Amino acid sequence: MTLTASSGFNLAEHVLAAGMAAPDRLALAVLSPSRAERWSYARLIAAVRGAATGLRQRGLPPGARVLLRMGNEPAFPVAYLACITAGLVPVPSSAMLTVPEITALAAGIEPALIIAGTGVPLPQGNPAPVLPVGALAEMAALPPAPFERGDPDRLAYIVYTSGTSGKPRAVMHAHRAILARAMMFNGWYGLGPGDRLLHAGAFNWTFTLGTGLMDPWTLGAAALIPAEGTAIEQIPLLARRHGATIIAAAPGVYRRMLRADWQPLPDLRHALTAGERLDPALRRAWQARTGTDLHEAMGMSECSTFLSGSPARPAPDGTAGYPQPGRRIAVLSEDGEAQPPGAPGLLAVHRSDPGLFLGYLGQPEETASRFCGEWFLTGDLAVAATDGAISTLGRADDMMNAGGYRVAPAEVEDALAGIPGAGELAAAELPVGGGVSVIALFWTGPAGAETLRMAAQEVLARYKQPREYIHLDALPRTPTGKINRRALRGMHARS
Repeated sequence: MTLTASSGFNLAEHVLAAGMAAPDRLALAVLSPSRAERWSYARLIAAVRGAATGLRQRGLPPGARVLLRMGNEPAFPVAYLACITAGLVPVPSSAMLTVPEITALAAGIEPALIIAGTGVPLPQGNPAPVLPVGALAEMAALPPAPFERGDPDRLAYIVYTSGTSGKPRAVMHAHRAILARAMMFNGWYGLGPGDRLLHAGAFNWTFTLGTGLMDPWTLGAAALIPAEGTAIEQIPLLARRHGATIIAAAPGVYRRMLRADWQPLPDLRHALTAGERLDPALRRAWQARTGTDLHEAMGMSECSTFLSGSPARPAPDGTAGYPQPGRRIAVLSEDGEAQPPGAPGLLAVHRSDPGLFLGYLGQPEETASRFCGEWFLTGDLAVAATDGAISTLGRADDMMNAGGYRVAPAEVEDALAGIPGAGELAAAELPVGGGVSVIALFWTGPAGAETLRMAAQEVLARYKQPREYIHLDALPRTPTGKINRRALRGMHARS
């Protein structure tokens, strides 16, 4: 679609355009071991545009915010696209949020309407009317709403950061954000109209919403999503049975899949992962098991993914990959100057990127603080190789200080990840009292602390070696699956 002032632009129309041209093609299959619920593009588009008509009939003003409080169900992407079709602003939220958490979130959003699924906690004291999710299905029979077109830079939707650095922030995105995702089709996915992409996440996860649904639909491909309650160990069975050509999931999902017993996947071309840093050993295990590669991408709530490996250009081991074609990415010094290859610095995305956010809702000063001139500072430390591959060194606020040396958690984790019985690993700087901090290693596997300690002495410089070893049943994670190092530090700090 050409963006012109006369025609305007609508994110939902852009996503559904390929499906409108091929209404009988498979858009969505919700899979369980016993059955598959199939949606053609005709059914999907009727559900979206009918729901948009129903929302307009409620008299909501253009730009009104609609809080989505829904579980893992197809109605979630339908509601999301219906709001955008109608010129409303959807605000997806995690169904896991408690009543106090969603009450605080709603106070900042001030929604005009809440679309609610069964059993999902709702905000207290909020005057917004509640529309039961079941009503959306009834709206599918309504006449199709026209797409509300306008400036591509106008607000389309709001998502929340995971909150690893403190209080979650409301991130505002424009309609143009969908255009940036096209850079991922070849720069990460290797995705085409004939693909069947199986995303292992839930409908109401933003990783699933973008990679698993919006992007395949933009190309007219098929999206495959496991039904709620499907065990991770059954995903290979579903992929084999339904001819998945690409699988997408967080690294932790692949770890569990690899522990299960399943037959080869003859249709699989490759797999995708994001959400947390990919352990090179996990990638090698997937390659050995399937004969296909596992391609990682790095992104954030404020921008779609911008670094990745791809079938056309796989990432060298231990790196996050290359800037996607069309992206302007830099590694900057603290004074904002571009760093040469080999010199660590702050990873940044150029302000011109169409996927970059509009700002944090109601926080102009916080928004401004994330920019250095023409560059958006991601908060991650990175280093570029001479061929352009970029290795991430962890969050700037996760960097550990060991005797005056700065150590990235990944340096410790990668060095010890291959130890038999290590399980999942996380390194963090741990205050131990008196203003002193040490590097601590947290692990979940059956290996003993002494085994890990001896291995660290073999492969790590002394200043990088952990001084504390703390065994956990599971690592704390954010709602998006990332290791929550703030929680590790808070739970195990000693006065």
